[in-house]
Amino acid sequence: MRSTRPYRYEETARFITDLVDNGTLIPGARVPSLRQITKQRGVSLSTALQAYRALEDRGVLQARPQSGFYVAKGAPILLETPTISRPPGRATTVAVSGVVSKLLEYAADPDLVPLGCAIPNAELLAAGRLDRFLARAARVKGVVYNTYTVPKGDPRLRREIARRALRWGQALSPEDIAITCGCTEALVLALKVVSRPGDTIAIESPTYFGFLQVLEALDLRALELPTDARGGVDLAALRRALGTASVKACLFSSSFNNPLGCTMSDERKKAVLELLAKHRIPLIEDDIYGDIYFGEERPKPFMALDPLGNTIYCSSFSKTIAPGYRIGWIAPGRHMPKVLDRKFAFTLCGPALPQAALADFLASGGYDSHLRRVRRTFRDNIDRMIRTIDRAFPRGTRVSRPDGGFVLWVQLPKPLASRELFEAALKKGVCFVPGDVFSASHRYANCLRVSCGSAWHARIEKGLETLGEMASAALVRHERVRAPTPRGGRPVAQQRRAVRRGGGSGRP
Repeated sequence: MRSTRPYRYEETARFITDLVDNGTLIPGARVPSLRQITKQRGVSLSTALQAYRALEDRGVLQARPQSGFYVAKGAPILLETPTISRPPGRATTVAVSGVVSKLLEYAADPDLVPLGCAIPNAELLAAGRLDRFLARAARVKGVVYNTYTVPKGDPRLRREIARRALRWGQALSPEDIAITCGCTEALVLALKVVSRPGDTIAIESPTYFGFLQVLEALDLRALELPTDARGGVDLAALRRALGTASVKACLFSSSFNNPLGCTMSDERKKAVLELLAKHRIPLIEDDIYGDIYFGEERPKPFMALDPLGNTIYCSSFSKTIAPGYRIGWIAPGRHMPKVLDRKFAFTLCGPALPQAALADFLASGGYDSHLRRVRRTFRDNIDRMIRTIDRAFPRGTRVSRPDGGFVLWVQLPKPLASRELFEAALKKGVCFVPGDVFSASHRYANCLRVSCGSAWHARIEKGLETLGEMASAALVRHERVRAPTPRGGRPVAQQRRAVRRGGGSGRP
């Protein structure tokens, strides 16, 4: 299996980037000299120079002749954010499962540059430490854990989750929480208790294709709502939908929507809750990215702002620590009895041993230090990705600016089609996710999602550059096809380029 450990120069570059990110090195400050960094990091002079040159290319450092390297002032990103979505104003039957299954096969292929699947790379997660807790639990109490848990799940794990909820202002009892098989089962259970086949569920647009798969499997219809990459769901559109359509429930992300990365302010979240309370419509919220925030404070989920308890909260540890453990949870409020009935019918309970190991890990205090590290990593990855897109993609490209999570939504200039680009990129060894799978109505044909969940190294950067070059080349081909051909036989655009070069019929 191919090693994914960063090159030595990348490790050195990451060390300097962390000093910049945490404020140790401020814009305009001189960074350690090449000789200093070789001693501090135990690397060769050529490795140190390669690291500094890479940081210079990325806009983090700038070289001053006869003086050394300094932290750059921070060149502004010129790319605009994606335009607000304009989905159809009617409910749509969902049919994405076959397409998504194939995409996931590509995303799991280690031979492809991993810009597709929104799963953190294993080397970024605390898997080794967590596995030690798992081994100890198996060794010490393996017989005890080789049995069924109660349907709600391990009591200690539920207690640790309740303690963490206090940090964002939500008072939960362990009895208010049920452990699920990832966040997906939590969403399925929530939808099963508030809707029936044929009902309409209001969702953000674009939205995570996993939500669409769940709606399709449950025979539910999707009402896509216009969503802004910064502010989230359009409140006016939501108000109109609730007043005219037969919406049974809303399914929204609390923070850092996948794929847009948007987060509503507390005021907008309260406005959403007031609208839903007026129409007596429940809210199912997915808060799977809530702990991966880049600001000073964790965004509050809807549940913490809902005085009426009309919110069903769903989350998991799959994006922060253990995707393979498949441990999620649901806080369904008054719907708990129905949730447990369906949980018992579908899966009875989750595996006991992983729950016990995770409970031990959370109790040890290691999760918070781990989160601080992955937040810095994802923030750094997103910044590098955006700067690379700014440099390598064609003019007119737009990209999201998430304040958390680890995905980017890229809007290509029309008439580029991300599905065609996807097929061509696979042949170049690059994987991403085309935009049309994030919509029940198959919109966003000129958009794509890239994952920033892998450790940054030369292969990632090169893959993104290759994608940008392919998009630029495709755009040039489209312009040539669309350009009118005059009597001289050459397209107008080609003649203009000849004029700028001082050649062809435009030469004086």
